[in-house]
Amino acid sequence: MDIYNRRGGGLLITKKILLFCDPGIDDSLAIMYTMMDPEIELVGIVTGYGNVTKDQATANAAYLVQLAGRKDIPIIPGASNPIQQEEVTFYPEIHGEEGIGPIQPPGNMQYQIYPFDTIRLIIERYSNELIIVDTGRSTTLATAFTLFPDQIKMVHSFYVMGGAFFVPGNVTALAEANFFGDPTSSNYVLKFAHNLTITPLNVTQFAIITPDIVDVVSKNKKNVYAFMIAPVFEYYYEFYKKSIPGISGAPIHDLLTIILVKNPAIVDFIYYDANVVEDKEARGLSYIDLRPTSETGKTAIATKLHYEAFIDEFSKVMLPE
Repeated sequence: MDIYNRRGGGLLITKKILLFCDPGIDDSLAIMYTMMDPEIELVGIVTGYGNVTKDQATANAAYLVQLAGRKDIPIIPGASNPIQQEEVTFYPEIHGEEGIGPIQPPGNMQYQIYPFDTIRLIIERYSNELIIVDTGRSTTLATAFTLFPDQIKMVHSFYVMGGAFFVPGNVTALAEANFFGDPTSSNYVLKFAHNLTITPLNVTQFAIITPDIVDVVSKNKKNVYAFMIAPVFEYYYEFYKKSIPGISGAPIHDLLTIILVKNPAIVDFIYYDANVVEDKEARGLSYIDLRPTSETGKTAIATKLHYEAFIDEFSKVMLPE
């Protein structure tokens, strides 16, 4: 919906986002940011396996929207496994057993889940205003492509967090976790998504939130999530201090993808059609053809982050006045 801009008066045109995710600490922080940003309207959350199981991801998403008093946002469970139907690896050492570090949704929490066809209804309702953001494994989004091909054409644009172009991966030496988790589905989305933007590790690994920023946010009494920001960040940061010695904070990969929807100027882009390797030896490796005679493509791939602009956007939303 369009809401009244209490900061400056008049109508504020909001970005309408349908979020595919697997919360997960960085997904959770992306949801918190989205819920608090008056320039973004979250019209639904589609949950799937990845950082945690599908069921846990669904409970985490429901908990976060309930904290903001937004039980009206439909939570739609998606895929439980990649299409290869192999055993899925979860990452409790990164995200915690429950997915939000030391924070656990109440065991008696009640919430409604919606059928998968709700995705079609949401697309039809918002049509060319709708932006789909996928910050998890691509299995669920690829399924939506195959089930609702006519509706998918109505979507305004797609934003996908995944890949690592000519930089090291984070789950293997070559691959980023989302593309590694289901490279076949990732390839499908990259091939058929129109108006597509990819935020790979090239930029997301530099989207670092530092302890001093977290300390300020956790003291902001107008932030409904303030009580959980510090413990969640500290859990996440402990992992990164071990895996990347000397790092100044923790990279919030999925958060950057959400911010780009509103402010694409915080990164630089190149435009190439991207591919993902599906063979076992280099599974999940994302690549583009940079040979001098190769053609550019239509997919926007973020390559450089303007860090101060990123922090400004984060602070503006997470530190409400």
